Amino acid sequence: MNNSSGFFSFLRNTLAMVATVLLALPAQAAWPEQPITFVVSYPAGGGADLMARLVAEQMAPVLGQSVVVENRGGAGGVIGAAYVANAKPDGYTVLVDAASFSINPSLFPKLSYDGVRAFEPVGVLARFPSVIVVTPNSAVKTVADLVKQAKADPGGSFYASTGNGSAQNFAAVLFMQQAGIKMNQVPFKGGAQAMTAVMGGQVPVFFANAASSISNVKSGLLRAVAVASPTRLAALPDVPTIAESGVAGAESYEWNGMFVPRGTPPEIVDRLAAALDRALAAPSVAQRIQDLGGQRLPGGRVAAVDFIREQSDLATRIVRANNIQPD
Repeated sequence: MNNSSGFFSFLRNTLAMVATVLLALPAQAAWPEQPITFVVSYPAGGGADLMARLVAEQMAPVLGQSVVVENRGGAGGVIGAAYVANAKPDGYTVLVDAASFSINPSLFPKLSYDGVRAFEPVGVLARFPSVIVVTPNSAVKTVADLVKQAKADPGGSFYASTGNGSAQNFAAVLFMQQAGIKMNQVPFKGGAQAMTAVMGGQVPVFFANAASSISNVKSGLLRAVAVASPTRLAALPDVPTIAESGVAGAESYEWNGMFVPRGTPPEIVDRLAAALDRALAAPSVAQRIQDLGGQRLPGGRVAAVDFIREQSDLATRIVRANNIQPD
C-alpha cells in the first residue's frame, strides 16, 4: 500500500512537471506576442540611437511585432543599462549600448547591476574604428610624425577627449601604450566640442569615431592620419591603418551591441539574434554602416560574445594599468 501511494505520488508529480513544460512551450514558441522595446543607453540623435533605429525598422517585420526605441541616456550609459538589467528577462526589453558597456564595470566598481554578467549578448550591430585626426594645417601627416613629435616634447603633446573612461580616452591610452609615448589629455563635455577644438587648432589631435569624423575629413576640416582597424575603411581608402604605419596592437573601436537581461530563454535570444543578422544583411543597412565608416562583425552571435568578452578584458587591463578614475 505504501509503495503504491509512493508510486502514484511520483506519477502525479511527474505529470505536473510535464504539464508545466508543455504549457510553457506554446508561450515561448509564440514569442513575441507584444511590441518589443529597444532601450538605448544614450540620448536621441547619437550613434547608438541611429543604429538602434536602423535595425529596429528591419527587425520588426521579421519578428512580427513593432519595435519601439526608447532613449534612457545618462551617466555614460549606466542608467539605461541598469534599467534593462533589472527588467523581466522575457525578451521584450532589449538594450542597445555602446563601447561603454564593456568599460563601465571596470571604471565604476559599485554599479547597481552585475556588470556584463547581468546580460546575455544578442549581437554586435557594428564596429566603428577610431580615426586619428589632426588640425588640417598640422605638421603631423603620419603616425611616425605624431610619435616623433610626442617623444621630442612629451610635456607639450596634447589630445582632445571626452574625459576619463571614454572611448576616445581609451583609444588614445592604448595607442600611447603601444607606441611608447606620452600625450596629455584635454577633456571636453562631448565629442562634437572636442572635434571642433581640433578643427580650430586649439588642440592638435583627436582619436575620433569614424562615423562622426568622416564627413569632416572628406570636407577638409580635419586630416585623417590613420585608422585603428585591421584593414582600411572603404569610406577612407587612402588612409592607412595604425598597424601599417608602424604601431601594432592599437586597434580600437566604438561599437554598438544588443543585449537582453541574463535569464532570458535561449530560444528568445536566438530569435532576436537571427532577426538582427537579417537586418544587418539588408543592403540598405549594410550600405549605411559602410558609409559611416563602420564594419560588420562576421560570425553572428558566437563572434559577438567573443568580441564583447575581449573588449571587456581589454578595458579592465587599461583601467588597471593606467589607474584611470572617472571624472
